Amino acid sequence: MSEEAAWQSGGAVSAPPGPVRIVIVDDHSIVRQGLRSLLEREQDLEVVGEASTAAEAVAVVGRTRPAVVLLDLKLSSGEDTEGLALCERLTGEHEGLGVLVLTTFLDEKLVVDAVHRGARGYVVKDVDTTELVRAIRAVARKESAFDSRSAAAMVHSMNNRSTAPELTERELGVLRLMATGSSNRHVGGQLYISETTVKFHVRNIMRKLDVSTRAEAVYEASKRGLI
Repeated sequence: MSEEAAWQSGGAVSAPPGPVRIVIVDDHSIVRQGLRSLLEREQDLEVVGEASTAAEAVAVVGRTRPAVVLLDLKLSSGEDTEGLALCERLTGEHEGLGVLVLTTFLDEKLVVDAVHRGARGYVVKDVDTTELVRAIRAVARKESAFDSRSAAAMVHSMNNRSTAPELTERELGVLRLMATGSSNRHVGGQLYISETTVKFHVRNIMRKLDVSTRAEAVYEASKRGLI
């Protein structure tokens, strides 16, 4: 990466005294060994533990109290969500802990989900050593760190949200019932409004979502996280 890497600062906070204590969580031992070898060349970084599974990570972090956890999203179970769940647990149980996701997966949803679950940074594994070290130091200072591609994914997600249609509470209520397959008459009965009023709301929903059928409206709303 080098000069093209993008970093978003959460505020200049001084790093704690002494080396930055790091735990590496990755299910491949050769990756952990390589990372340890690279990071321990830096005088201000210290790898205090390693883990290959979520259970090991919980135990190691609890025992060593690191400042930063380098976390791969795909652990032994083979599911991306295991790393996300672990991120949420670790940040929830250890106040001030900085999680830096280091993974091969670059997906807009994964980047956003990781941040929502407490990660302070997200970089892909082909990042060069200089930028990885820079990211670790930023996370230790309670700043945010993203490489250029994950930063672009975050920006794209925020732009999509900013242009998402604003549905009224009534329209959202109608949409939720539409998602269950309810007819206009049933929707009206549930919301105590006339069938004509339901049709009016359905038309508005489809216009705002830029779709032409009820099924498309439900699908699009689900994709955008509206229901």
